[in-house]
Amino acid sequence: TLAQKLGLVEGPVLPLTTSEWEKVKERSVQQGDSTQPCVICREEFRLQQQVLLSCSHIFHRVCLQAFERFSGKKTCPMCRKEQYQTRVIHDGARLYKLKCATRIQAYWRGYIVRKWYKHLRQTVPPKDKKLRKKFYEEKLQEISNKLVKYCDTSTDELFAEINHSIAVSRNILQKFEEKYHHYDISEDEWEKIQLKALQWEILDCPICITPLHYSNNSFSATEDKSSHHSSRQIVLLSCSHVFHNTCLHAFEEFSVEETPVCPLCRSLYQKRTL
Repeated sequence: TLAQKLGLVEGPVLPLTTSEWEKVKERSVQQGDSTQPCVICREEFRLQQQVLLSCSHIFHRVCLQAFERFSGKKTCPMCRKEQYQTRVIHDGARLYKLKCATRIQAYWRGYIVRKWYKHLRQTVPPKDKKLRKKFYEEKLQEISNKLVKYCDTSTDELFAEINHSIAVSRNILQKFEEKYHHYDISEDEWEKIQLKALQWEILDCPICITPLHYSNNSFSATEDKSSHHSSRQIVLLSCSHVFHNTCLHAFEEFSVEETPVCPLCRSLYQKRTL
């Protein structure tokens, strides 16, 4: 203005040079204004625009504009300097991005460590006895659950299959025994069978569970003379099992098999009365 040209009024402040702005910014960095919240709204700068004043103070751009409208004059909210100059900077946004990246890396590293530790606990047994016992119990329970999950648990079908397998096996064994059963047993073989039965020390009939009274001298007797006449006949099977003759006869009549089998070993037999 003319008054400014005549020296009656102080002239406007000249704009700061690049080097001067660098000094202002350096002083602001030393004060740590970008790392602290905005003094007007008390919130972090984050990604919002921020302005640097020529007095080295930093504010949100919208907060500074609202303060100027509210106060009606252009003064710094902190040092009250008038006719300041402003410049848009992005230090707050850069620090916020760095902070977010650091937090993400920390979360990721924590996740990796927790995953590694969980895998370690699941694979390596601990040294403590109680923890080791619990570790193996959990492993065994996990294996049992997998077996139950992937196996068919229908008990009726399982038992039916077992019964079918037993019937087939029994039929094959019976055919095999029938093929080789019809030859006559010699006296020497009967003596061997008798000695084998003697070694087993069979004293009671397995069917009626009453004492066996042997009448043959070759088969050592455990009878009283008074009960000799009341003793029942004893039969020796080719499988070396011994029964009362009447008990075996009753068992043969009761059996539904076409060819009678031994009540104990279920094998075909030839018999001989002692």
